[in-house]
Amino acid sequence: MTPFKQTTTNKSDLTTTRRWMQGIFVILTFLIGLRHIMPGGSSKGGAFDAFCPFGGIETLWVYLTTGHTLKTTNLLNFTALIAVLGVSLVAGRAFCGWICPLGSLQDLFARWARRLSGEKRSIRGKKSKASFPIQVPPKLDHWLRYLKYVVLAAILIASTMAVYPPLRDICPARAFFDFHWNTPLLGVVLILFILSSMLVKRFSCRYLCPLGALLAIFNKISPIHIAVDQHNCTHCGRCEAECPVDIPAIPENIRSAECIRCLECIETCAVPETVDLKLG
Repeated sequence: MTPFKQTTTNKSDLTTTRRWMQGIFVILTFLIGLRHIMPGGSSKGGAFDAFCPFGGIETLWVYLTTGHTLKTTNLLNFTALIAVLGVSLVAGRAFCGWICPLGSLQDLFARWARRLSGEKRSIRGKKSKASFPIQVPPKLDHWLRYLKYVVLAAILIASTMAVYPPLRDICPARAFFDFHWNTPLLGVVLILFILSSMLVKRFSCRYLCPLGALLAIFNKISPIHIAVDQHNCTHCGRCEAECPVDIPAIPENIRSAECIRCLECIETCAVPETVDLKLG
């Protein structure tokens, strides 16, 4: 396996680079939503749902069996899905850690929660003393992580009988970015998403997101992955303190299906050449 040499980007630059990328994709998603409330916007590419990669999963069965997509979806969903799957095939769940606008918002809300609940200054590699977000008990966290696979299965089953995408009325992406709040339910979804993200780091990613469940398998097979030199590792816990999805025992569990490839473990490691990106 060949390690990537960090010659042009220092470890201290990784978080800044990731946050810039997250911000860019959040803005782009907002612009996609805004285009549908501008004059003449309804004729430009269809509904907001058509830009969602998971929409390609929701409408796949109907398209294969009837030749038509679910209402508010179209072939653009398949293009977005293929792009996400391509990224995941090479780099695992990097889409979740660097691109997904909902993941980016959850990171932002978690930072707000720390500030509002007592964190005056964060120290890299140390557990925050803020009251929120809270740490979910390990056993409960372990079982709750399977819930997103149940959600994925339920949506796949529902999609075989649906007219609209099954997630449409409770989708947090629509609640934040579609600007068509035509039901009180979407308002409830928006509020619950914000509160849950402030209560538990990446609550939706960890426990509910069906796209994350679908992409999890790629962490096991992607050629680009994170590796730990167990001989150098001091088991100091710095990487666990910085992990945005609270993966336990990171040195031994570095290829976890829950890893979103944010690379915080690489940046926060205090022992040189211990945690690296590798190819192979």
